[in-house]
Amino acid sequence: MRVLVVEDDDAIARSIVQALREASYAVDREADAAAALYAFEIDEPDLVVLDLRLPGLRGGGFELCQRIREISASVPVIMLTAIDSHTSKVRGLDAGADDYLTKPFHIDELLARVRALLRRSPIAQPPMLRAADLVLDPATRSVQRDGRRIELTAKEFAVLDYLVRNQGRIVSSSELIDHAWDSAYEGYSNVVPTYVRYLRRKLAVPGRSDPITTHRGSGYSIAASH
Repeated sequence: MRVLVVEDDDAIARSIVQALREASYAVDREADAAAALYAFEIDEPDLVVLDLRLPGLRGGGFELCQRIREISASVPVIMLTAIDSHTSKVRGLDAGADDYLTKPFHIDELLARVRALLRRSPIAQPPMLRAADLVLDPATRSVQRDGRRIELTAKEFAVLDYLVRNQGRIVSSSELIDHAWDSAYEGYSNVVPTYVRYLRRKLAVPGRSDPITTHRGSGYSIAASH
């Protein structure tokens, strides 16, 4: 899942981005409302966390939220603000926000609200994901194959999660990077083959075929469940 964080306070933004990444979300951060709107138009995220007092647009976060709603009615938006007033909350919700969190706030509460909104989102996937003899639980990030629990790192789970959600079609390396990492990723070019190799090693079951198929020059796939 991709989250767009729009916050001009560097310290607050770093805290939010770090917590979301540790929770296995791919995160992009913008400090300017106009830049955030452009980023949203180019690569629509699964959820937006935005501050109200933002440079770049005359109406700040309120206007950004309204412009986002003109593009998509379904992407959840959480507003963050130091303004704890009834009028401000009403205005924010009327602008199209799905939730409202007043600063200062606890990071674990923000994460809980992110999870809740993604569960309710029309783009959210079923609670349990299945492909052949694989069972994934996104809520706990747990994986089982043939009834055996398999421990995966956050990135390994993110890669497998995306392959299972897109079972039956070839997924390119760039798609996997967009999902499991973020737009600022500038790491080594063979990161996807490396993580697919890690997954194959952990998912291996004697006598069973490899659930991940490599399509040279195209990407990877997991066969659709029947």
